[in-house]
Parts: sequence; C-alpha cells; structure tokens
Amino acid sequence: MPTVSGRLDATPYRTALTLERGHTLVADEPAAQGGQDLGPSPGELLAAALSACTCITVRMYASRQQWPLEHVEATVSFERDARHVITRLDVQLHLQGALSDEQRQRLARVADQCPIHKTLLAGVPIQAQLAG
Repeated sequence: MPTVSGRLDATPYRTALTLERGHTLVADEPAAQGGQDLGPSPGELLAAALSACTCITVRMYASRQQWPLEHVEATVSFERDARHVITRLDVQLHLQGALSDEQRQRLARVADQCPIHKTLLAGVPIQAQLAG
C-alpha cells in the first residue's frame, strides 16, 4: 500500500510531506490561520488532487480515443464550514482542441469517473492508530 508521511516540528503548521516514491511537498496554513503560508493547506491539497486526477483521466481517455484534445484544465473551488470541513467541491472543466460537441460531452462524463472523484463520493473509511 503506498504511503505518505507528514512531519510537523516547531514551526507552526508547516508540515513536511514525504511520499514513498521519494517526492516531497510542504503543506501549511495561511498566515490568517496562524501558519506561515509556506505551501498549500490540506484543503487545497485535496482540491489539487481532484484537479490533477480529473485532468489526467480526461487526457488518458482522449489519447486512447485519438481525439484532438490540446489542453485540459480542471479548476476546483471549495467551500468550508465553520469547523473548516470541506462541504462542497465544484469542478469547472475547460477543454481546448478541435473536439465535436459529442466528444466534449463524453469527456465531461469521463471527468466524473476519475479515481479521486469516485473516492470522495464513496466516503472512504479512515482508521487512525497511535504508533510507537
């Protein structure tokens, strides 16, 4: 099972994220929330994952169909409640290329089939454990 580890030391909210494949990222909170704004917030990372997955899924499908998709952009906006829980995600899909209306409609449906979209809709169980 792939893993991602987060480590937070003395700097308020700056979290170093290390992925099993060797990639590293930094997450933080905006200054208004007490962070130093050194990276995206966890909510922004969630929205980014949905955006990236949507773009990749659409590109893969269009490539397999040999459709003339030149550019795909998925803009994800989100709302939070007073507890900072994300309560809504909106995806705006932008497609460029000499695509027919039928191809555009099909790609819009394909976008909803990206694995992150499906995961969020399914509600994944999370099991937290205290280690060490």
